[in-house]
Amino acid sequence: MIEQLSQLDQGIFFAINHGLANPFFDWLMPLLRNRYFWTPLYLFIAIFLVRNYGKQGWLLLVFMGLTFAFSDYTSSSVIKPAFERIRPCNDPAMKASVNSLIACGTGFSFPSSHAANHFGLAVFLITLFSHKWKYITGLALLWAFSISFAQVYVGVHYPADVAFGAILGSMTGYITGTILLHLSSFNQWKPGN
Repeated sequence: MIEQLSQLDQGIFFAINHGLANPFFDWLMPLLRNRYFWTPLYLFIAIFLVRNYGKQGWLLLVFMGLTFAFSDYTSSSVIKPAFERIRPCNDPAMKASVNSLIACGTGFSFPSSHAANHFGLAVFLITLFSHKWKYITGLALLWAFSISFAQVYVGVHYPADVAFGAILGSMTGYITGTILLHLSSFNQWKPGN
């Protein structure tokens, strides 16, 4: 059963890494997974929250930081060392066949910290704002999915790595968002006002 799942994961990996290869994606996907590419978005979110929500905006930023820190720590320092799954671009049996578009890195593959962190932030924002701003759900999930998909496309993660990272991050974002909504200072939380 494990061997069949592993073969399925590798098959989907190559379908994305090779089957979808094209010059536009070869240019775009390394950008999407680069944290500096998203810096303007992160700055916009921080400024927007503080300008529109004052002290609550600062608290939102603290909880966003906690969401990121918890998902990153759990994926990188707890789960990856426990599973020690080698990245596809470092696997001796596969590496010659992998279309590597970025430096592979030395860390383990399972789960994807990029996926965990970005799905964590996306679901955190959805938990807080979706009842007021319906479009945020689609935008936030598209943002997190595009970063996660890029991890597979550039050759540094298997699809199962990003899927599990997305689940871990989503749970983290939902929990931190729900905790924040239940704090006394957020009892009357009305985002978008």
